[in-house]
Amino acid sequence: MTEKLFLEVVTPEKTVVHEDVEMVVAPGSEGEFGVLKGHTTFLTSLNMGALRYKDSGGDERYLFVNGGFAEVLPKKVTILAESAERRKNIDLDRAEEAKQRAERRLSDRSETVDVARAEAALKRAIHRISIKRAQ
Repeated sequence: MTEKLFLEVVTPEKTVVHEDVEMVVAPGSEGEFGVLKGHTTFLTSLNMGALRYKDSGGDERYLFVNGGFAEVLPKKVTILAESAERRKNIDLDRAEEAKQRAERRLSDRSETVDVARAEAALKRAIHRISIKRAQ
């Protein structure tokens, strides 16, 4: 039987995950990293992307995280994210519309378009779509 690790995913608005898990895989700023119980302690920033974990029943779960920080301790992983969304809560139609809107803004390239903001919106939409479609 796999030893459990406590995972907590928190945003400024709410706690998204607060449970025992078997393992965590997160999008670190230096690349994806995985954690099992007993992992060495470290702190890192997170990139936007998919956070995966196996719950206490062994089922794989997905979340979209929009940057933040991860604190890894031997028995606990704490994710402080700017925003986080469980796969089941991602609205695929809304994400597709956001992607199309961002692509239109980027193709327009007029002086009124905030390119950095449009690129970030496109990136968020692409990550949400890929997480929702993950099997």
